[in-house]
Amino acid sequence: MKKFLLFILLFQIVQFSVTAQIQCGPMVGYSEMKEVMLWVQTQKPSKVKFVYWDKENPAIKYSTAEAITNKHDGNVAKLVCDQVTMGKKYDYEVWVNGKKVARNYPLSFQSQELWQYRKDPANFKFAFGSCNYINEPETDRPGRPYGGYQEIFSAIYQKQPDFMMWGGDNFYYREPDWNTRTGMIHRNTHSRSIPEIQPLLGSVHHYAIWDDHDYGPNDADRSFWNKDMSLEMFKLFWANPNYIFENEACTGTFQWNDVQFFMLDNRWFRTPNDNHTGDRAFLGQKQINWLIDALTGSKATFKFIVCGGQVVNPAKVFENMATYDAERAELLKKIADAKVPGVFFLTGDRHHTCLQKLERAGNLYPLYDLTISPLTSGPSKPVKDENNSPIVDGTLYTERNFAVCEVTGPLKDRVLKITVYDTKGAQIWDKDIHANELK
Repeated sequence: MKKFLLFILLFQIVQFSVTAQIQCGPMVGYSEMKEVMLWVQTQKPSKVKFVYWDKENPAIKYSTAEAITNKHDGNVAKLVCDQVTMGKKYDYEVWVNGKKVARNYPLSFQSQELWQYRKDPANFKFAFGSCNYINEPETDRPGRPYGGYQEIFSAIYQKQPDFMMWGGDNFYYREPDWNTRTGMIHRNTHSRSIPEIQPLLGSVHHYAIWDDHDYGPNDADRSFWNKDMSLEMFKLFWANPNYIFENEACTGTFQWNDVQFFMLDNRWFRTPNDNHTGDRAFLGQKQINWLIDALTGSKATFKFIVCGGQVVNPAKVFENMATYDAERAELLKKIADAKVPGVFFLTGDRHHTCLQKLERAGNLYPLYDLTISPLTSGPSKPVKDENNSPIVDGTLYTERNFAVCEVTGPLKDRVLKITVYDTKGAQIWDKDIHANELK
C-alpha cells in the first residue's frame, strides 16, 4: 500500500511539474479548410507540439511539427495543424518536453467546410467584444480598480460560439510596458494568463484587431516610436491568418462560411488627434484603397468591417472617425459609389454598447455600426454631444457586456441575429437583421 501511495504521489508531482510548464493557453487560432493554427505559451523554454484527431475517428492521431519556445519570443509557440479534412471537428492535446499536459476543460477545434456550389452554408455564431482590462495593482493607477468581472469569459464560453472576434483594447499597456520588449511581453502574458479565460481559449477560434491600448499609450497614433515592436507582439500573441501589408499594420481578412471579415487598423496610419494641419488620416489612403477593392471583390453575404473606433456615429467626440471628417466622408462615399451590398461595421472603444443605424439617400440601404464595449474595463455613457447620434432604440447599454452574433438561414435569405449579454450571460437585448435589407 505504501509503495502504491508513493507511486501516486510521484505521478501527481510529475503531472504538476508538466502542467506548470504552460503559462497560458492553449488557444485556437484561425480556421481554414486545409489547416488550423494552435497557440500556447510555456513558462520557460520547452519543446512543444500538438497531437490532434478527428472526433469521429479518434484512433488515428496526427501531430504538428515540434517547436522550441524561447525567452526572446515570450516562450510562445504557434503551430499549424495541416492534416485536417474539410468540415470536421477535432480534439487535441498539448505535449511539452515529450509529455502530454492535461487540461480540465475540452480542447477542440474545427476546420471550415467546403459548401460552395454544393449546398447552403451552415449556420454559425461568433462572439464579439472589446476593452479588456486585467487589474495588476503594482502598475494600475491608484484608487478603485479599473477592471473587473472576469467571469464574463466563462459566460462567453458557455454560449459556445464557433469563434470570437476581439475588437481592440484587448488588454491595456501601462507606462512600464510600451517602451520595452520586456514590458510588452509581460503585459500580453499577464492579460492572457487569467484562469477564467483558459477554457474559452482552448476550444473557440480567435481573431483580433487592436486599438490604442494594445498598440501603445492612450490615444496612440502613427507617431508611436515603438510601433514596429508592438506589431511584432501582436503577431506573436494572436493567430490571425494573414496581414495585408508587409511589416505594417494589423490589417487582415478572413471568411467564415458565407461571411467575410475585414479587420482594419485605426492606429498605424493615424494622424495624431491634435494635428489639424494638412490631410488627416484615420485609416489612411493605402488601407482605404485596399478595403474598397476587397469589399468590391467579395461575394460574402455579410461584409463585417471591424474597426477599433466608431465609424457611423457622426458625433465628433473622443476618437470617433467623425473627428477625421474628410476621410470619413470619403470612405462612406466610396462604399456608396461601389454599390457594395452587405456592409456592416463592428466597433469597440467607447465603453458602452449600442447599435447605430445611418440612413443614406439615393435608395441606398442603411449602414449599421454595432459597438460592443467594454468586456472588463470600466463602463461609461455617451456624452451630450451625441444626443442626435443614430442609436437604435433599446440598444444602448452602459455596463460590461458581450455580444453573440448568429448567422442562420438559406443562402438567399440569411439572417443576422445580434444578442447582447451581461457579464453573467443574461440577455440584455436582441435584434434580427436580414441580409436582404442590406442590398
